[in-house]
Amino acid sequence: MWIFLRPDAKAVWRNNEVVKRLSWYKMVMEDRMPAKYRIVKRIPLEENIDGLDLSELWNIHSSLQKEFRRIFYKIRGGEIDLDELGIPDKSFLDLKIEIVYRMLSNCILCERRCKVDRLRGEKGVCGLDNVSRVSTYFHHLGEEAPLIPSGTIFFSGCSFKCVFCQNWDISQYPEAGEIVSPKKLAEISIKLRRSGAKNINYVGGNPDQHLHTIVESLKYMDINVPLLWNSNFYLSNESMNILIDLIDIWLPDFKYGNDRCALRLSSIPRYFEVITRNFKMICGGEDIIIRHLVLPNHIECCTKPILKWISENCPRALVNIMDQYRPEYLVARYPEKWSNIARRLYINEINEAYYIAEKYGICFKPVS
Repeated sequence: MWIFLRPDAKAVWRNNEVVKRLSWYKMVMEDRMPAKYRIVKRIPLEENIDGLDLSELWNIHSSLQKEFRRIFYKIRGGEIDLDELGIPDKSFLDLKIEIVYRMLSNCILCERRCKVDRLRGEKGVCGLDNVSRVSTYFHHLGEEAPLIPSGTIFFSGCSFKCVFCQNWDISQYPEAGEIVSPKKLAEISIKLRRSGAKNINYVGGNPDQHLHTIVESLKYMDINVPLLWNSNFYLSNESMNILIDLIDIWLPDFKYGNDRCALRLSSIPRYFEVITRNFKMICGGEDIIIRHLVLPNHIECCTKPILKWISENCPRALVNIMDQYRPEYLVARYPEKWSNIARRLYINEINEAYYIAEKYGICFKPVS
């Protein structure tokens, strides 16, 4: 049984800071509140959207988003119950699905904005067309303590090209894994929850490029389970706007403290601008565990500015300061090219990261 392997998964809920900072997630996990996506499905879409252009769809989305938030806070405050809301023929979720597929036809799911028509089989930097593949799914016991056991679904493909990727066999090979339709993905999610998962953890690779399949899968499920977005967080502003009403807990990476390291190690432009913009969208009250993988020789350029930024802009978040870096993928193959990260961390490096986090008042110990 998982509790014997990870007793901290139970003990962590005796920490008042964890309870306070993950309050919504905990209530959904314990079936005391409905998952956000179930509320979205109760917000009626009354307009006929056939023939409308994308800008018109976004205008309707903005209006329904306001209604969703009004209802959400009433439910959270105990003023109304989900069962008091009717089940409409068309809902806010149907509108989100339509918008995401429009985005896919001129792909702007991530901030690379390749603008290829993935619906017609074209592929951008991620190497994916409109087909989603899942490499594996299972109850993950290696995630942060509040998440265990996590119903983790690993998607293939990624928008990043990290030279040290530990999941390179699926992130850099988008045709790895089994093809999943939205209905099949819903079946997987339901199976994971009914067998004891505390959440549905969309990861990879990277889930952002599979937004269309994930959002549509919610049409075919109504089981109460927190949805968790475990991503490199390089989503477009539009994708964030779709997700923010659906996700109950966020598990984003914060890899680099500057654009230079991001471009060199992950081939990603404008990293810090995009990542911090997306963080600002969720730091106002969402439940968040931020992951920062400490890299060798990157304390000053990455770890320190990242932790400083979090302390100033996202102080409510829990932060997992990760010490498990190991040279993988291209770094392992060509260590002379990536010599400054071609080793594991020294103990003084991770201790320095912890010291910086404590200095900035970051809550990291319960999840690191």
